[in-house]
Amino acid sequence: MSWIENRFEEGLIVTSLDFVINWGRKNSIWPMTFGLACCAIEMMAVGASRFDLDRFGAGAFRATPRQADLMIVAGTVNYKMASRVKRLYQQMPDPKYVIAMGACTVGGGPYFKYGYNVVKGVDLIVPVDVYVPGCPPRPEALMEGIMRLQDKIAAQTIGMPKGTRAAAKRKRDKDGAFVLPGGVPA
Repeated sequence: MSWIENRFEEGLIVTSLDFVINWGRKNSIWPMTFGLACCAIEMMAVGASRFDLDRFGAGAFRATPRQADLMIVAGTVNYKMASRVKRLYQQMPDPKYVIAMGACTVGGGPYFKYGYNVVKGVDLIVPVDVYVPGCPPRPEALMEGIMRLQDKIAAQTIGMPKGTRAAAKRKRDKDGAFVLPGGVPA
C-alpha cells in the first residue's frame, strides 16, 4: 500500500457504499412486537435487561409493521392466522427480514402429524431468513439468530451481483441457446 500512502489528507475515510449502507441497516434492526404462543415469552426476555438486545441495535420493538423491518414469528402459526401473518409481512417496508423462532414455527412442532390446523412451517407463508430451533428456544438462541441475520445483512449488495450484467447482455439465438453480442456462442 505504499503507492497510496500520503496521497490523501488526514482524516479521509475511503470505503464502499455497500459497507456504509449495510452497517447502518445491521445496527438498527427494528423488530415488530409479534408473538403467537409460548416462544413469545422468550422473545420478551431478550428485550429485558438481563439479555439486553439494545447492544446489538435491535432493542426498539415496534408496534406497527410500517415501522419495523424484522418480523420474529414466535409460536404456533394456525391456518386461520396465516393470512394475517402474510398481511403484516406485506405491510412492512423493504428491506424486510423474518426470523422463525421455535419448533412450531419452523416445522409445525409437536402438532406436525396430527395438528390439522397448524401450518407446517412459516416458510410456506413468508420467506424466512434465519431459523431459530428449540421448544422454546432460549433467549441466547434468539440473540444468536439476530447476529446471524446481521451477518447476512452485512453481505448484501445494493448493486447487481457479479455475473448478472454479463447475463443480462446475453441473448438467445433462434435455437434457444445463449449468444454474446456479435453472435458468439456463450
